[in-house]
Amino acid sequence: ESDTASEISFQFNKHKKTPSIGSHSSDMASVSSVSGSVLSVYSGDFGSVDAQGTVEFALDYDEKNREFQVHVSQCKDLAVVDEKKGRSDPYVKTYLLPDKARMGKRKTSVKKRTVNPIYNEVLRYKIEKMVLLIQKLNLSVWHNDPLGRNSFLGEIEVDLASWDWSNRKLNWYPLKPRSLSAVNGVDHRGVMNLSIKYVPPGSLGKMRPKNPPSGEVHIWVKDVKDLLQLRPSGVDSFVKCYVLPDTSKKSYQKTRIIKRDTNPVFNHTIVYDGFHTEDLKDACVELTVWDHEKLTNHFLGGIRLGLGTGLSYGISVDWMDSTQEEVAFWQEMMSAANEWIEGLLPLRSL
Repeated sequence: ESDTASEISFQFNKHKKTPSIGSHSSDMASVSSVSGSVLSVYSGDFGSVDAQGTVEFALDYDEKNREFQVHVSQCKDLAVVDEKKGRSDPYVKTYLLPDKARMGKRKTSVKKRTVNPIYNEVLRYKIEKMVLLIQKLNLSVWHNDPLGRNSFLGEIEVDLASWDWSNRKLNWYPLKPRSLSAVNGVDHRGVMNLSIKYVPPGSLGKMRPKNPPSGEVHIWVKDVKDLLQLRPSGVDSFVKCYVLPDTSKKSYQKTRIIKRDTNPVFNHTIVYDGFHTEDLKDACVELTVWDHEKLTNHFLGGIRLGLGTGLSYGISVDWMDSTQEEVAFWQEMMSAANEWIEGLLPLRSL
């Protein structure tokens, strides 16, 4: 099983967990986190220049090779990024939306010291035509900075469902500023309906072992609505669960796969034990939704439940990044022991 979003293990076993007991139990909380390989289309944008100029390109679909081709010809009158030196080092980047992680980005070579770059390059995607027709092409132009502080120069977005595929000629298109949704970080990936509960140590009853005493976190994944539709038939989705920072693979849990449904109902409960109350401020429950295919799984979105402090047991970590909604949900669970806390949380890129 492989995923298009790579996974990074954080080897941190300060608080070793033990398997829980029960029909819905899982092994202990130890986890691997979805890395920053699933990034925004606009990641790395540190520029503040206004979009201007035009780009010349053509689109084609090679039926024989089942390949989508973007013929990037040239750009004209791009914005100048380095005004002192009067230069820009532009390149063109493309994504297929809405799932930019699935097909990945393509980009041209960098042309140095010009606002009128000529590329004459073809960016290629191996993709079925039916799948392509429910995508949008995002084509953007960027200034390449040696330190990685790339500047956005303009973009165009093409709805491939309404594209005239008989038009294979090169045409000029004006570059536009980033869309409002992109600037505001809007990235709707669906909504997860779930409940969580914390059972403190010593409140489990006499039938449970008390040596060593520990608590439990219960996670009830009910359903997800409005998932990204990657194929005309829908998606075959499942949910993964980890508890960070522990990274033993024994903690990896997942639901069954719900096929051909963008509104899957899972009704799946997971229990992690070995929790002390003080662990809750340093732990993070990560739930991610994936589309299942034979060769690879595709990341659809996820949530991280924790305090979002950026720290775990005094160590700075990038996965302790819960949103305000996720933090509030986790805090409510911490303050209401032995009670199910219900929530409806938006999925996001992790």
